[in-house]
Amino acid sequence: MHVMLGVKIKELRQRDGRKQEELANALGVTCQAVSRWETNGGYPDMEMIPAIANYFNVSIDELFGYSKEREEKLKGILEKAEKAIAQKGDMSECVKMLRAAADEFPSEPKVFMTLGFALDLHGWEKHGARSYTKNGSDYAYEDTEYNSQNVYWQEALRAYEKALTMDLSSEDKDVLTQRLVLYYAKMGYFDKALALATNQNSLLMSREVLLSLASEGETRDRYQGEAIIAALTALKTVVLNSVCTKVSVFTKAEGVVLLVKLAELFETVFSDGRCGIGHYHISELYLNAATYEARFAQNFETALEYFGKGFEHNKRYREIINCGEYCYSAPLVSRVTFPSENFPTLSKTFWKGWMEVLPEELRERIKEDTRFRECFDF
Repeated sequence: MHVMLGVKIKELRQRDGRKQEELANALGVTCQAVSRWETNGGYPDMEMIPAIANYFNVSIDELFGYSKEREEKLKGILEKAEKAIAQKGDMSECVKMLRAAADEFPSEPKVFMTLGFALDLHGWEKHGARSYTKNGSDYAYEDTEYNSQNVYWQEALRAYEKALTMDLSSEDKDVLTQRLVLYYAKMGYFDKALALATNQNSLLMSREVLLSLASEGETRDRYQGEAIIAALTALKTVVLNSVCTKVSVFTKAEGVVLLVKLAELFETVFSDGRCGIGHYHISELYLNAATYEARFAQNFETALEYFGKGFEHNKRYREIINCGEYCYSAPLVSRVTFPSENFPTLSKTFWKGWMEVLPEELRERIKEDTRFRECFDF
């Protein structure tokens, strides 16, 4: 047990990026004493154990390696939270549970990351967000004065910031960085958003692009497919945001054309109709196209056609979520596989949200069409 204690002290010190001297100063011992502990040449006095555990923000049980029960508890909390977040319902109890977990597990980045996700959704539900246009301006603006008062988003930012300083996978760091940049901007912290965004790699220096250059044969084929999917996803995000925030675009036919042509590009790449994550993005493009076509062109027949395409892709997407490893098969992406449980989730109130924003006449036409009956099952 003494051997395990020394190993654990070293592991925790390295986890937190601290030097032996820092630990020694905090405990009032010499660096040599700390070194002896870590090399199994001795062990701390028992009276010092609580102070060491407190220094590393762990329990005494965990310090001695009795962490199985603690790990099981943490796993249970995260699984319960992730299920609640996937359902996108009332986050009150989930947030309460994760706040308590953050106090109990202050060194677990997944707790803070998941707390941020829950607070993010809670902020939308309890406070929402606003944007506006200015007379004579071509752009939509975030109502940062209103959005910055969202106390749940403020807390989410703190959780994201803390998690980003901790030991996370590169994928989780990418997710947190994107969330932080987005909500910094929504709440008016543009300097922070720009600083964080500027510090990231360029598109040409992305992991996906570089991996496709660093390999050959079947491996290169897989990486190239992954790069294509990532590039399409990024392009969709930028184009959709650009259309939705520029008045002269989303109020004119050009905006709808851009969204539809981009959806068709996705469909061209996934030429066999097995679009994977693409179904999610194509659906969003067509649904937005339908909304703008109905609202500004008042061409309800075409809008209904776009809605139908968005509905079908959404239906296909729901069929593949949580169905094991998804294997793409179109020529350019035929080597790519992806765990379908990691695809973005859709809430049970997904169609309710869309019905609330669609123009009334289009909504009535959708309601009359028996193909779309499930859109009103709420």
